[in-house]
Amino acid sequence: MSKLNAISISALIRTGARPCLVCLCTLISVAPASAYRPFDGTDAAVADKDKVEIEMQPAGVRKDPSGKTLIAPAARFNYGFMDNWEAVLEGQFENPLSSPGPSTLTAAGAFLKGVLREGSLQDKTGPSVATEFGVLLPDSRGPAQFGASLAGIVSQRWDWGAVHLNGVAELTREHHADLFAGMIIEGPSKWPVRPVAEVFYEKEFGKSETVSGLVGLIWQVREDLSFDVGLRHAFTDGHPVNEVRAGMTVGFSLAALHPPRRETGR
Repeated sequence: MSKLNAISISALIRTGARPCLVCLCTLISVAPASAYRPFDGTDAAVADKDKVEIEMQPAGVRKDPSGKTLIAPAARFNYGFMDNWEAVLEGQFENPLSSPGPSTLTAAGAFLKGVLREGSLQDKTGPSVATEFGVLLPDSRGPAQFGASLAGIVSQRWDWGAVHLNGVAELTREHHADLFAGMIIEGPSKWPVRPVAEVFYEKEFGKSETVSGLVGLIWQVREDLSFDVGLRHAFTDGHPVNEVRAGMTVGFSLAALHPPRRETGR
């Protein structure tokens, strides 16, 4: 992770204003969006065909032994290009607050995610099973190397809530093996504001080991719009890491952006 600092208010506005404007423009949409912010893991569901979901964090703050870092913005774009499959592009800008330094684009990746078994998240019986795999893109600073990721996700929804299990194997950008195992627990989806929690363990061989917990809330404003907040506390190699996350998820249909074609006689 980058060790960063000191940005001006005007720089923050320039960094976050454009992505926020994009999010606001999408509020005209009518397609459902599943909020899988503010987690590190995900669920066994994908965007519907020809639908886009945008998960956006305009600003968040992380404090670790290197100092404080402003994460602004962080975004994940999901596009349903066929039934039960979506394309994903994600990344975040990290801006130093404790020492001088430039902003860095980090945690970027391009993935495909597919539902292998339709289940309770698709309004059917039994667990939903999905996979996500793709390329970890190089950070904007430091060694320009690629990595790879392969994940398996199992989700089950009940009246009282839902559980999502994640297992991920990666070849990191520094070409270390990395294993991640996590669990997300949600309150009832029918509640307008539902409590959520996540725990995970991650080991990057030859570098670090992390145990993390998060608690938060998701406010489902309407079918296509939600807001979230999360507080994360972790230990990486025995050193504390604290993070505040706040963001939103919106969804829209690409078909809504194009007027219907008119039939013309010959």
